[in-house]
Amino acid sequence: MLIIIFFVIALIAWALHLMQEAIQRREFSLMLAGFLVSSTAAAMMAVYFLASHYVGYMSEMTERAYISSQPYESIEWATFSESLGRGITEMPNGSFER
Repeated sequence: MLIIIFFVIALIAWALHLMQEAIQRREFSLMLAGFLVSSTAAAMMAVYFLASHYVGYMSEMTERAYISSQPYESIEWATFSESLGRGITEMPNGSFER
């Protein structure tokens, strides 16, 4: 994280330097380059925050799945109501047949 922050700070400093040179030399291309460098720094921070939130979300989902996982034998099957389960019979081995 610190490496990315230092890199973004360096990009912003470089963009400010480019824009200062653009004002002194009255060159539009340097101003455009400074704007592109600063927008790159902003995009890097946006991607960093999006990726960190995604990784946090996925690790939380993995933790929830691990905590809530149950052995196969302890799963209780939901029973069908009479209208939904019409025509479905349970076999002696636990499977269902129409």
